[in-house]
Parts: sequence; C-alpha cells; structure tokens
Amino acid sequence: MGLLMFVAARSLEARAYDALVAAGADDITPTQARLMAQIDQGGTRVVTLAARARTTKQSAAFLVDQLERAGYVERVADPRDGRAKLVRLTARARALGDRADAAVAEALAEWEAHLGATRMRQLEETMSMLREITDPWA
Repeated sequence: MGLLMFVAARSLEARAYDALVAAGADDITPTQARLMAQIDQGGTRVVTLAARARTTKQSAAFLVDQLERAGYVERVADPRDGRAKLVRLTARARALGDRADAAVAEALAEWEAHLGATRMRQLEETMSMLREITDPWA
C-alpha cells in the first residue's frame, strides 16, 4: 500500500515539475521545486521549510539562496518577529505555481475519468482523513 501511495504522489509531483519546466523554469531542480511547494502564502521561515522537507536548516537555506538568486523567492521581515525572516514566493514563482497546479488538476481529472467520480470522491475523503494524523502542518 505504501508503495502505491508513493507512486501516485510521485506521478503528481512529476506532472507539476514538468509543467514548471514547460513554462520556462528550466533552472529549477526537483528539490528546489519541492521546497518551493512548502512555502505558505504569507511566507515561511527557513527552519520550518527545513522541517517540512526533512532536511537541515543549512540545506534549506542553501536552496533558498539559490531560489532567491534566480528570482523565485524573496526574504522579508517577519511581521511577528522583526529579527526573523520569512521566505516568500515572488510573482514569477506564483505564476509558475499556477501552471503546476493546473497540471495537477489535469492529472486528477484523468484519475477521476479512470476511477469514476464516486471512487475519486472516496479517495479524496480518505486522504483528507489520513492527513489529520499524518500532516503536522495541516
């Protein structure tokens, strides 16, 4: 079962990444894209990104540095703590995110065509229930 869930998730991730590349973001690695996907709308601290990515703060900071130089993210002051910085997506990255989201939506529509609407709804309900016990950031 675990492998099946991994394969499905990897398929969606690949579709999203391929959409980024097709949109002209051929300078983003899959690892950078995964990190970008973890950035909240209002911004996220590097330490939180590291925890979500299950990597060190230093590795996450290195990826953020690369993304910042490429114009995909920016560091801004955290309004709740002036000493801290938030990593925020730039308008360029948000536009790319919209393309990736569209690719995922297309893939999910294909899944629904294959599974049927009832099974797809049940799958979504089941995954939402699992998220309650598996996603510490939900």
